[in-house]
Parts: sequence; structure tokens; C-alpha cells
Amino acid sequence: MRLTIINQFYKPDLSPTAHLAASLAEHRVKRRDEVRVIASAGGYVPQSGAAAPSMFDNPRVHRLWTPRLGKSTKLKRCIDYAAFYLQAALTALTIPRQDVIIALTTPPFIAWAAVLHKFVHPWTRIILWNMDCYPEAAERTGVLRETGWPSRVMRWFNRMLLRRLDHLVALDTAMLDLLFSQYAPPSKALPATIIPNWEPAALFPRKRHAEAWSQAGPLGLADRFVVLYLGNTGYGHQFETVLDAAEMLKDEGVTFLFVGGGSRWDSIQQEAKRRGLGNVLMHGYVPKEQTPVVMAGADCALITLRDIVLGVMSPSKLHANLAAALPVLYIGPPRSNVDDAITRFECGASLRHGDAAGVAAFIRSLKSDRQRHEAMRRRAREAFEAAYCDTRTLPLFDEVIDAVMRATAPQDRRPGATGAAPALRLTAPPDSEAPRASEVA
Repeated sequence: MRLTIINQFYKPDLSPTAHLAASLAEHRVKRRDEVRVIASAGGYVPQSGAAAPSMFDNPRVHRLWTPRLGKSTKLKRCIDYAAFYLQAALTALTIPRQDVIIALTTPPFIAWAAVLHKFVHPWTRIILWNMDCYPEAAERTGVLRETGWPSRVMRWFNRMLLRRLDHLVALDTAMLDLLFSQYAPPSKALPATIIPNWEPAALFPRKRHAEAWSQAGPLGLADRFVVLYLGNTGYGHQFETVLDAAEMLKDEGVTFLFVGGGSRWDSIQQEAKRRGLGNVLMHGYVPKEQTPVVMAGADCALITLRDIVLGVMSPSKLHANLAAALPVLYIGPPRSNVDDAITRFECGASLRHGDAAGVAAFIRSLKSDRQRHEAMRRRAREAFEAAYCDTRTLPLFDEVIDAVMRATAPQDRRPGATGAAPALRLTAPPDSEAPRASEVA
């Protein structure tokens, strides 16, 4: 089978979608597919860069030039996006006929490059692997006005795009429901599948890393209870409650360690400095291969989500934190993918914005009760192995690809309602113990 994956980022880039795309590409190569990847030569952050072109390997990676202006302003980001859009479209038009194209949503609407390929090769099947919802994410974070013309144009593009898909993959039930409530094709039942993001099981063996993170000493983490926030601090996340809790705990041997970057990074740093919070430490992004070592030195993972982005974003840091057997402290709305995982597996605490006292109390309980702490560690790892590792999720993609190639739903799956509702929802391998779709996102 000829399979192409389109995403702006691809490993060794630091972006989570880069590694998810690579995981799927390499998995399909093992199944003897001829795989291409259309990606940018630029990185999610400037220092991450890209590997040398691999045009004669399998997967065959097309590294497209972009100005690499970065994400410091909307204009710079849009210029990078525009350069990638144009070259990805041209590449999609000129590559040989593909059986299946899987398009992610970085940048938004890049799936239209797949549509162009299908215009030339009508028998190509298109799968949209939806990671973000635009314009909804931009609207809910105040970047765009819901009634403005950019939002109206994006909605029109979404409606036209979903009419041309052969399958839709979403990260959770809330995301899938949002997409179908706004953009469901009026004349056909679009098959859809909920597949959570994942981490490679091989990257997180059960035996914890014995080596210490090289920065643990310089940062003064020895003998501290470390609450780790690993990843992007973007518009979809909120940290006021975290800083309030840090202030309550500043004399109790607890450190809030942020490793990553993002649009909220400077404001967190400035507010922590203003409050004199020496127990809030900031460190830049680390390579993907170093994250297990960083997490091995932590005692608890922190994840936040703004109420208004429920359904349009799905925190991907959940999966690595569970893989590292870290209890998860979640601050955000109920019914998110993180809230569902905590509820099902009892591997952390799900709290709401404003409840700084609850956050501080949970951290104190883990710090003082070793038995409870270890039990939550064990349940976190069990959650990873049951639902959030590649050995559980990649078979779901295999079923999706097989289904679109047959153009019918697998016989052991119940078709959904007719009309605009999803015609297919795969939630887990038939013999797995993974939770229902609404519980794993």
C-alpha cells in the first residue's frame, strides 16, 4: 500500500505531533507499506531543526523549506504556515498516486493538500487525524472573534473539507461531537474513530531510570518533592491556581518545575518572580529522548486546561506522565481526556480552577503518605499500558486504514446512525481492557 502522512513537524523535531506521525509511519513500514511523509525542514522550536532529507528511505521524508521565522508573532507564524501550505500542495500534486493520505492539523487545513492529490487521483482515500479545532481554539482563547470574517472563512473550509474525507480520527468524544455538530456532511455519513494520542512503550520501560537528570543538581531538586509541568504553556492552559498553590507550599519542600516553553512562559516566570516564589523553577525544552530521565526525577505531574478549550484541545502530556508512573494533578474542566483517565484509573486528582487549597492539600497528601503515593504511581503505569501506549493505539489505526481501503466498516463493528452522524467509532482493540472512547481521549 502507498501511504502518505502530512504534518508540518516530523522527528527529530520536539513537537508531540512529530513523534506521533513518526510512530505511525514506522509502524506502517513494518507492515510493508510504502510510506511518504510531507513535513517542514523547520522545527517547532528553532533549536529542534530537522534531520537530513531521507528521500530514498522508507519512510521517504519530503523536507520542505520554510523561513523558520518562529512563533514569536502571529505574522511570523502565518508566513511559515503559508510557505509550508504552498510547497505541501505542490508536493501532493506531483507525487505518485497514493492509496491513503493521513493529514494532521498542523498547520490548520493542511488536509486540503490531500484533497488536491485526490482531485488528480480520485481513488485515493483521505483520513483527517484531528489534533486541534480551528477556528474554535482561536475563538475561545480570544485570538479571533466568532463573528469575524476569518472565522466564517475557516468554518466554510471545514464544511467543504469534511465532505471530502473518507474517515475522521479525533482525540476524544468532546472533540468529535464538536466537529460533527458544526461541520457534519449533509449528504453522507462520515465514518469517525476516537483514538487517543500515545507514547512508545519502548521509550518507557517498567524499570525506572537509574541515571539522574544532569540539571537536577544545578536546579537544586535534591530532597525536594517535585511537581513537574512538561511541555507547552500555551493559550489553552491556565496557571493562576498553580501559582497560588505554590505560594501556599513555598516553605514545605515542594518545587514546581516547568520544563518547556510557550506563549504563557514569560508571564508565569514574571508572576513567580513578583511573588518571590523560589519554589517555581523554569527550564527550556529538552530533547524527546531526555524526557524519561526528567520525569524519573519528579514525584507528581501537573496538567492544566482552560475551561473554554474543552473539546478543541486534548493535552498530550498525559500519556508520557502516565508512562513514567507519575500521579497526575489536573486543574481544569471535567469531562476532558485527563479528567476521564483520572476518574477511571484513580491515578491522580482532578481539581477545578480556583481551588488552590485543594491543589496544596493533594500535594501534601502525596508528600506525607508514601503508601498512597506509590499506589497512585502503580495505577498511572497501569493506565498507560491499558490505553495510552503504541501497542494499544496503533492497531486502531490499522483498522481505520483497512476500513477506508475496503470502503466499508469492519464486520465486527456496529455502524452508527445514518445521516450526518459518525458511521464508525473504534474505541479499542476488541480484546483490550482499554476504557470506552469517552474515557480515554
